[in-house]
Amino acid sequence: MKTININNAEPMKNSHGIDAKRIYDTEHAQVVHIELAPGEQLKPHITPVDVFFYVLEGEGVVEIGDETQTVSKDTLIDSPQGIPHCWYNKSDQILRVLVGKVPRPTRKTRVL
Repeated sequence: MKTININNAEPMKNSHGIDAKRIYDTEHAQVVHIELAPGEQLKPHITPVDVFFYVLEGEGVVEIGDETQTVSKDTLIDSPQGIPHCWYNKSDQILRVLVGKVPRPTRKTRVL
């Protein structure tokens, strides 16, 4: 059995400049934990695979294509491959989100 405590996971460098930790990475899928402090955001980007987001804590604004929605804890969001998406933390609290990429990407994400 392999277990990973998010507090012990190594931060990963990313073009967004945010706290991100890859906590699951196999040939089939990836899961990344991201944390956005108040006022932080992701840059709009396009992933080459389907992505799902699960909000662990807080409230944020997710933008996928031309749709924007405020979402909060215990919400799952589906983001199909090839569509621009981003996150904004406009609140005064931490926003924590699990990001699942299925299948595991073989090409890089394109930041817009």
